[in-house]
Amino acid sequence: MAALLEGVPFRIRSLSDYPGIVLPPEGEVSYTDNALGKARAVAAATGALSLADDSGIEVDVLDGRPGLLSARHGGPDLSDAERCAVMLRELAGVPPARRTARYRCVIALCEPGGREATVEGVVEGALLEAPRGGGGFGYDPIFYYPPLRATFAEITAEAKNAVSHRGRALARARALLLRWGADGAPS
Repeated sequence: MAALLEGVPFRIRSLSDYPGIVLPPEGEVSYTDNALGKARAVAAATGALSLADDSGIEVDVLDGRPGLLSARHGGPDLSDAERCAVMLRELAGVPPARRTARYRCVIALCEPGGREATVEGVVEGALLEAPRGGGGFGYDPIFYYPPLRATFAEITAEAKNAVSHRGRALARARALLLRWGADGAPS
């Protein structure tokens, strides 16, 4: 995230710079609520402008699941590879034309004084029948991005950042931070 936010008029720090901050648990209402909850908690604890995100994969034939539960799909202690295997079992027998899916990311920006905003990034793709590639994380080995003719696990981090849901949301957040910085927002 820091690399994609380079050049904004704010000092970028990570949550690891603030040991002891406990984020609220993610709920099942919306990506926006989850991102806002985390950003609000960090802004209140640090007294600084905070950015937080929530994201997931939405599979059309599964009525948008796992969505908000993407990181916990199949059980709380599964590895990324095990989660992909669960997803592939759920999609067994589903023809390629019906395996459409999207990644969605919502980023929330919150100031301690109360100014808030959210931005969203979405990328459309399809789920393969078997994993491909060794990069990325989560469902990237089975998420095929047609314009690049590759899964997100087969492309470089730079290429993924240019087209991914998180990269798109961060580009919007970056533009917002530049505006807020021009307004004299606290850093």
